[in-house]
Amino acid sequence: MKNKISIPKAPQKLKNLELHGDIRVDPFFWLREKENPETLKYLNAENAYYEAHMKPLASLKDKLFKEMKARIKEDDSSVPAPYGEYLYYTRYKKGKQYSYECRKLKAGGKEQILLDKNVLAKGKKYCDVTSVKVSPEHDLLSYCADFDGSERYTVYFKDLTTNKLLKDTIPNCNGAVAFAEDNETVFYVRLDENLRPYQVYRHKLGNPVEQDELVYHEKDAKQFLGLSKSASHNFIFIGSYGKITSEVWYLDAHNPSLPARCIQPRIEGLEYDVDHAGDKFWIRTNLEAQNFKIMTTSLLATEKDHWKDFVPHKPEIFVGEFHLFKNFLVLGERENGLPQVRIFDLQKKKDHTIKFKDAAFNVSITPDNYEYKTENLRLNYSSPITVPTILEYNMRTKATKTLKTKQVKGHKSTNYVCERVWVTGHDGTQIPMVLTYKKGLKKNKTNPTYLYGYGSYGAIIPDSFPERRDIFRLVDRGCVFAMAHIRGGGEMGRQWYEDAKFLKKTNTFKDFISCAEYLKYKGYSHPQKLAIAGGSAGGMLMGACMNMRPDLFDVVVAHVPFVDVVNTMLDKDLPLTQTEYKEWGNPEDREYYFYMKSYSPYDNIEEKNYPTLYVTCGLNDPRVTYWEPAKWVAKLRDKKTDDNLIIFKTNMGAGHFGSSGRFDHLYENAEEYAFVLNHFGIKK
Repeated sequence: MKNKISIPKAPQKLKNLELHGDIRVDPFFWLREKENPETLKYLNAENAYYEAHMKPLASLKDKLFKEMKARIKEDDSSVPAPYGEYLYYTRYKKGKQYSYECRKLKAGGKEQILLDKNVLAKGKKYCDVTSVKVSPEHDLLSYCADFDGSERYTVYFKDLTTNKLLKDTIPNCNGAVAFAEDNETVFYVRLDENLRPYQVYRHKLGNPVEQDELVYHEKDAKQFLGLSKSASHNFIFIGSYGKITSEVWYLDAHNPSLPARCIQPRIEGLEYDVDHAGDKFWIRTNLEAQNFKIMTTSLLATEKDHWKDFVPHKPEIFVGEFHLFKNFLVLGERENGLPQVRIFDLQKKKDHTIKFKDAAFNVSITPDNYEYKTENLRLNYSSPITVPTILEYNMRTKATKTLKTKQVKGHKSTNYVCERVWVTGHDGTQIPMVLTYKKGLKKNKTNPTYLYGYGSYGAIIPDSFPERRDIFRLVDRGCVFAMAHIRGGGEMGRQWYEDAKFLKKTNTFKDFISCAEYLKYKGYSHPQKLAIAGGSAGGMLMGACMNMRPDLFDVVVAHVPFVDVVNTMLDKDLPLTQTEYKEWGNPEDREYYFYMKSYSPYDNIEEKNYPTLYVTCGLNDPRVTYWEPAKWVAKLRDKKTDDNLIIFKTNMGAGHFGSSGRFDHLYENAEEYAFVLNHFGIKK
């Protein structure tokens, strides 16, 4: 490389960390000092090193970006959704990074732009807008904005008649807002100093924010608050959610000054969420139901002793979500790792299930099912090779209508193969993995491969069309794209999650290694061209697998990786630590401490050869703090015995989710793919 830039080297300042009679020596603990000039000096040096190594790839990066951008219909729009007298939709203009929130009268007429996010983002490095909601009388708009990626939002209100902002501005919120039915009372959630959503307040529009009334205060640091409105619009729910325990309070949306009441006081291990329709509360719960079931209870007797089964528990079916209409109940279920939709006609007391035939796919209930008194349900269907389709399904007649098929320029699903295979894990467990590749690909051990994994929190990684990550830039160049649905996720139901948490966490890493070995053994992958990728807890997966089997992987991509597990879980001041005791365990307990230490990527770096590494983080990330990947990279640079490249980029103006603009996000993807493809010897 011309004008060769030296490898960044963070100063070592040894710090002894002692617990349970065990001493860990951490030479880079000091990097958590964000205001320390040495910290920024190191991060900037890493960024300069990153840019120097990416510069020769500029042509490939630009080509990939142009290909991605060319596939997007830049002036696209969502399907208008009925709500009251209006049709609401989101649209983009050509060349614009952010969307417009719009509406038209059902009777016809001129479009009204409710919110132009491009105006909000002007002059800012980052702009995330959420909780865009209209009031019951459709004359007011709420939205929450975060301009630095810290996930600390400010709530704004707009008069849709005058098109002007109200004086009411509420800072330090989590991005959840609910209008009461009086059209002037609003509920919102405040954050504490550690970014934990812990208080719900009642605000009357026009009154000073300082006069807002505290409605609910969650004192348990292991619980986070959420806010929602019932499908019927009659109630507002305050949910207190931990990893394995929940508690829901309700407010009368028509009488918002009344105090909140508890549905069922929390019991350790009892999870439930609530909605309302008719004369009942409807409850999705794990009460004597590992994979969840649906129960109902009277509005006058809400504690669990009064709950009655409506959809009994079936061990083979995981109930993931439910949506209520006046005359229908809709369940989002999973059976054998595949999604399905089950519909109950509450009048006829009959139910039926919508199933799909693809080997791997995703179907979800769209968030714009606003109408309560309707027979029509909107679904979003796609597969890894099938572009998203918005379906309108009549729940009574079972008739299906396609409302929109997303336009992805140049994409033909017939050019690709989507295959679902079962991998035998280290203990005999069968692990589903979904593969996408070009039709005609030979399984002769010549193909570069990109394997993605996550495997934590019971999260389900859907087998949907990759809209935000255009993996076809890799596939069209001869790569196999693989998605490993390893234990620790929720794809195969709740037990799939339970079998890889706490003191079973290493099952996640071993499953992923089994999937990688399968790809090589079965001939899908070239022996020296296997890239693996994951972010956040998936970054922990990358680090742990890299420590366990550095010989198996050639390139490792780790976005905002959670890698300093022991130190983070000992720091109670971080936003997520205490609630995540129910995920990883509490290292103040000796058994959990030593188990956690046994797999923590940072703590297990050794003097040995490691794969080539591509790492990113966000300076303002509240979920995985920047210092975790920074320390990890610094220690790897110090310990590794090979000459393989490590590049590390800190986004100085963003948080956990990277750049917020749609084109900026594509550009970040193009950078990563250029790095991986170049390593595979693919230059164009």
